[in-house]
Amino acid sequence: MHTILSLVLAGLFTLSCCVNAGAQNSKKPPVRLLKYTTSLPYTVQTVSVRIGCFPPKLRAVLAHIAAKTGRRPMVTSGHRPHSGRAHSQHRHCNAADIRVPGLSERTIIAAAQTAPGIGGIGRYCNGIVHVDIGPKRRWSHC
Repeated sequence: MHTILSLVLAGLFTLSCCVNAGAQNSKKPPVRLLKYTTSLPYTVQTVSVRIGCFPPKLRAVLAHIAAKTGRRPMVTSGHRPHSGRAHSQHRHCNAADIRVPGLSERTIIAAAQTAPGIGGIGRYCNGIVHVDIGPKRRWSHC
């Protein structure tokens, strides 16, 4: 809820800046504002992380984790079309490896376990948690 309020306030501030700038210099063409703005309930670690093909069910899992923890998960790995494993959910764009800065793996896993549609949940030694919408299974590679 705090994140949504912050986004709304940021949007209103941006809108007021655009309106004031247009009023000060009426010779410039008006600024066209986007009709809709969206914000994802998660972030990506780098621009090379592929998330564009995430299905709504996986995005809902990530949104659930964000809502439960009060923090946006950071996707460290998404779609990997050339994953070495044929049954990899990453290969089919049905999985995300995440971390939530400031939270333990145990907290992230607890939030993920209550997500509707969750399939696999895995834990790695480096603090990354795997979530997917494939078959239900659990593992720890540590």
